[in-house]
Amino acid sequence: MSTAEQKPEKILILCVDRDDDVGKKTDVKTPVIGRDSNMDAATRLILRDPEEADANAMFEAIRIHDSLEGSKSGEEYEVATIAGLEVGGIAADRKLVSELANVLEKFEAKSIILVTDGFADEDILPLFQSRVPVTSVRRVIVKHSESIEETAAVLSKYLRMLLEDPRYSRIALGLPGILLLVLGILLIISVFYPYDLGTYAWIISLMIVGASLLIRGYRLDEKFLRFYRWVSQIYLYTLPRLITGFSLVASLLLIGIGFFQAGSYVAAEVIPSPPPAELSVWFELFPGILGSFISKSLTLLIMGICIALGGRLLRHIFDRDPRFWRTLAFTVVCVWSWEVFNEASLILINPTSPSDRLIVAIIVGIVVTIASGWGTHVLSKKYEKFFEGKELFEE
Repeated sequence: MSTAEQKPEKILILCVDRDDDVGKKTDVKTPVIGRDSNMDAATRLILRDPEEADANAMFEAIRIHDSLEGSKSGEEYEVATIAGLEVGGIAADRKLVSELANVLEKFEAKSIILVTDGFADEDILPLFQSRVPVTSVRRVIVKHSESIEETAAVLSKYLRMLLEDPRYSRIALGLPGILLLVLGILLIISVFYPYDLGTYAWIISLMIVGASLLIRGYRLDEKFLRFYRWVSQIYLYTLPRLITGFSLVASLLLIGIGFFQAGSYVAAEVIPSPPPAELSVWFELFPGILGSFISKSLTLLIMGICIALGGRLLRHIFDRDPRFWRTLAFTVVCVWSWEVFNEASLILINPTSPSDRLIVAIIVGIVVTIASGWGTHVLSKKYEKFFEGKELFEE
């Protein structure tokens, strides 16, 4: 009998963690090779997350290794764990193949016993079969419940979460409660006023559901709560922040009023009554509508922006922040933009108007932008020491 025939066949018991729970939860670097190393990694993983299926798969791989070692079949066994990536897909598969190659360099196995948690076996099995024959596959399925009592406990846990956790009870209880309340009020009204309120009930219900989904989707309730806390604690703010907050509120007020006045003017003076039904007519009216809206809202819009920038300028002075110069240059450009947009709006309202003034306004605007940028740069160098000093008002 030759020496090659006397060499024991090497069999690898391979545990596969495709989403790298071992690395994420225990910071263990894969591949993990050897019984003791796998026992340590599996123990750390099960202590970190007792419900982790990959830890049970690792223990099963160790159990298979021990049972085969005890059979005294003359074969050589080794246990290893490889991991992919949390993102899955091609990158995870490539990492699995790379780690398998690393394991095979250290333990030249002739066949593999594959141990997984049963997830996506059909995806990873071809990756290994093309390199080393897979003689057996062991799927470890964790038994979460074995009796009706355990099932009831799981259901009661989730039911309690829906009832007691404010994050879920707002939707699970609050939304149906509002709908039932509205429907009940409509039914009471229908007793005294015998009208068909069914259609209105559906409309109101849809509006309530839509508003709830909108509020939760954009987290408007959280934003309103943060705004309320900001307003309620405003007395704790320093003077620079008070100035910035007041200027921001004032600017939003002016911009809102400007848009309201412009919209009211367009609706009353520009859009014909009754509104046209043809889409082509709307296309013809659109330039005039846009020009009138810009013209009527432009002054308050620019004033609002400049007030907000002015408040930020004052805060930069108090804080001795060098961004003061950049904000100052932007404020100058913003003021001149009134002329540019005003001339553009006049052309939109009356296409026959000459465009000379618009061209001149744009050219002068470019010159103003360059001059303001250069001037603020020179001034920033001159007063550089002032803006490197201590803040005038401490936080």
